[in-house]
Parts: sequence; structure tokens; C-alpha cells
Amino acid sequence: MPPASPAPAVDHPAPTTQAPAPPADLTLEERLTLINTEMTARLDEAAVAYEVNTAHIETEPVDLADVVTGPVDTGPAPLPDLYPTPVAALLQRAQHRLLTGGWCKDALVDEDGARCMLGAIRIEARGDSGLEASAASVLLDAIRRKFGDVDSVPSFNDAHGRGRVPIRMVDQAARLADARGL
Repeated sequence: MPPASPAPAVDHPAPTTQAPAPPADLTLEERLTLINTEMTARLDEAAVAYEVNTAHIETEPVDLADVVTGPVDTGPAPLPDLYPTPVAALLQRAQHRLLTGGWCKDALVDEDGARCMLGAIRIEARGDSGLEASAASVLLDAIRRKFGDVDSVPSFNDAHGRGRVPIRMVDQAARLADARGL
């Protein structure tokens, strides 16, 4: 019997650990959904593996009273350095009062103690009507620069449902007053 010839070599593809590439005709949304599904499965596997690998480790519950050592109630933020000019400093104090005490509309002061723009200026002016009038005038100028023809500070204040824009305008008025040297 003649010697057996060696068997022809068979090319076997090397095993891969990567997922097969998605077909090229998928849309971007479909590809993202596919990748999201694959990643979710991998993360779920990793979470289970972590739980299995750490199940034997004993832990004690942590008492947060031992961890938290700082003050819990820090109170309102301190007033930043005041502008050197009186009107600008007044407007800055008024803005700080609005931030810490609350903003309101349709009243100088509401039942909770929150104030409108003019109410904050008035309380911070501490009875100085000239300083109060100058601050209100600069505030109206700042509002008109940004929003055009506005009748008055109270009408601008009451036109807003939230205090974000009015409080920001008091800050911008403080900057304007400082730039003018008021």
C-alpha cells in the first residue's frame, strides 16, 4: 500500500472576541441602539461579576455622623466686596437681598418678606431718598439698554414670572453705576 498523502491544510479563521460589525445599511439611530444594547449587556455582566467576586468581603455600615464633620447649615452667602461708589454699592446690596431674601412681583414686600426690585433698593437705601432715586434711575437705564423702551422699574419687575432676569438686571445696574462713578 502506498504511503498516505498528507491531508490538505485547512484554513480555519482565528477566533475573535469582538462582536461582528453591524451591517453597513443600518441608520445612525439603529447603530447607536445596537451599540447601546451591547454595552448594556456588557455592563450587566460586569456588575454580576463584581458582585460574585466581592461577596465574601465583609463590610460594616458607615455612620454618616462620623463622616460629616462640617456645619450643616451655613446660612446665606456672605456679601461680596462692595463697589466703592455709593449707588453701585446700594444696587449690589439690593441684589444680594433679592438673592437671599427672595424676589416677588406685584408688591414692594410680600407676606413672606420677599421684595421686588424697588423694595430691595428702598430697604437697602436706609431712608436716603436721594440715593434711592439715583439707584432706581440707573436701574431703569440698565433695563432700557437691554430691553428697549420700558415704562418703569415696577412694570419691568411685574412683567416677569420668575426673579432670574430682574435680579440679573440689578447686578448689571450696579456695574453700570460703578462704571459711571455713581
